[in-house]
Amino acid sequence: MSFKKSTDPRQDEIHKWLKIVLPSSEYQMEPASNDASFRRYFRVYQDSASWIVMDAPPSQEDTGPFVKIAAFLLSTGINVPQIVAQQVQLGFLLLSDLGHTQYLAKLNNRSANQLYQSAIDELIQIQQSNIGNITLPNYDAALLEQEMSLFPEWFLSKHLDVEPPKILNDIYQLLIESALEQPSVFVHRDFHSRNLMYLENAKPGIIDFQDAVVGPISYDLVSLLRDCYISWSEQQLSDWISYYYSRAQQQGLLPNISIAQFTRWFDLMGLQRHLKILGIFCRLNYRDNKPNYLNDLPLTLHYVKKITAKYNELADLSHFLDHPKIAAISAELAF
Repeated sequence: MSFKKSTDPRQDEIHKWLKIVLPSSEYQMEPASNDASFRRYFRVYQDSASWIVMDAPPSQEDTGPFVKIAAFLLSTGINVPQIVAQQVQLGFLLLSDLGHTQYLAKLNNRSANQLYQSAIDELIQIQQSNIGNITLPNYDAALLEQEMSLFPEWFLSKHLDVEPPKILNDIYQLLIESALEQPSVFVHRDFHSRNLMYLENAKPGIIDFQDAVVGPISYDLVSLLRDCYISWSEQQLSDWISYYYSRAQQQGLLPNISIAQFTRWFDLMGLQRHLKILGIFCRLNYRDNKPNYLNDLPLTLHYVKKITAKYNELADLSHFLDHPKIAAISAELAF
């Protein structure tokens, strides 16, 4: 198949490569998605088959972690894309196709319980994997604090022109201590409804795992249940936390940990994550020209305000979040 020269040199290189690695040079290619990084994805069709091309410019992205982690997760029975071909120097991967349907598109009040239990079952399986068999970065104090610093830099200062409060350092230390006292497991870091693929009569497909680390056991569960793109009632969350806790206890992942202790870990881990995400969504707008993420600020801020109001140690931050400019964002949330 011949293609016109595009105004996108990387697409031209992808076409040259696909003609080498695909069974035939006759195929169709269309955009599949972009994510919150410099990566982008294309879906390639040939006869009745389809694949995904990951385009990760080497100057900005490294395909190495994705390749390594995909092999590790596949070896533990997790449903992740298989790597069909790779061109590391150019930053191209050809992946098996896990379909078009994100969890987000399938979640509703009727389907949620089954879908979340399936996702939690997969998460438990991932957390049981032997992290001694793969070298991953540690989710250490420096990384946790670096992430939270995005909140004052991009959300408060850049987006709202609000001076960050002096209490933030004390809050950071509280959240870091809570994170580091938890059992350490494989952490996906973005285990949510846009990175879980719905597959008929199959386990959910899991994507976007290249930033995985070894870190706190509650992190991926809070990413899943306090998702920045969809929300659920406190009763539903409590039921799913209990389901996870029961399964984790059965598998020996939470020895001698009470449900109350785990719930506190879950809440404080979520606060760390959501402070980070408020900053990331603003950075995506101002630095990367991706304004749509600003639409997700109100729900993310809602989670932050809910947890700061729940714990006495967070009362000063809760009070700060009553600032009129911050309250204006909260007012945009419609359930």
